[in-house]
Amino acid sequence: MSDFQDNLFDKIQKDANVNPEEIYNVANSVKHADFSDEETVRNLVQQLALIADKPISKAKEDQIVQSITNNSMPMDMQTLNQMFKK
Repeated sequence: MSDFQDNLFDKIQKDANVNPEEIYNVANSVKHADFSDEETVRNLVQQLALIADKPISKAKEDQIVQSITNNSMPMDMQTLNQMFKK
């Protein structure tokens, strides 16, 4: 891993108390994932919520899954922050 990746994972672990290895494993598992498949995306969202130890409501999960599968997920950080804070 590069120094940049090490620093990024260290920051994630410090800020979010998430094991970098878990993030790396998830990233590897979705390299060839079909993000138009609702079940695949729903499993990923649930897995990330568990890793982050952040419960997610069914309504929020549905909103995220729909946004991803419809390819309408906002890509700017401000909009994403607002979406996840609701």
